[in-house]
Amino acid sequence: MSATIGLFYGSTTGNTDDVAQQLLELLSEYDVELHDVADSDLSLLASYEYLILGIPTWDFGELQEDWLDQWGQLDSLAMAGKHCALFGLGDQIGYGEWFLDAMGLLHDQLQQRGATMVGYWPVDGYKFEASKALTSDSKQFVGLALDEDTQHIDTAERLEQWAAQILAEFGLVEAGS
Repeated sequence: MSATIGLFYGSTTGNTDDVAQQLLELLSEYDVELHDVADSDLSLLASYEYLILGIPTWDFGELQEDWLDQWGQLDSLAMAGKHCALFGLGDQIGYGEWFLDAMGLLHDQLQQRGATMVGYWPVDGYKFEASKALTSDSKQFVGLALDEDTQHIDTAERLEQWAAQILAEFGLVEAGS
């Protein structure tokens, strides 16, 4: 099955951009279109059935500035029929009370608009105090959790596993392929 995947991200320091580029490489067999939200209107989300969105959390649980600039557009998007996977970046040691809060906020916005959310990720292996990016049972994050400050060494392996997971959850490959 051939489908175009929209990969959107916002990045200030370059970490989320680096992760998006790594994902683009991992998904090189697929038609993936990369969009930096600093240069791309969020209305483009409607152009894709499959979406991967990357968002870092800033300071005390705040949205990254490029996402913040366009946040209001999410209110008008119809996301029914869209399959969305999220990855979030944060610092679980320095900002452990707000770890990945922006990813949780984005998840809630998309889900409220009818998106089918995929790509949930276990909390095992992380040490943080609180997060708005947790499922109701607190056993999973609502997307891939990355910490380039204290767990950079784990990023490549996590991305590889998660890329395979979301392709299966999108229905683009068989599970376990």
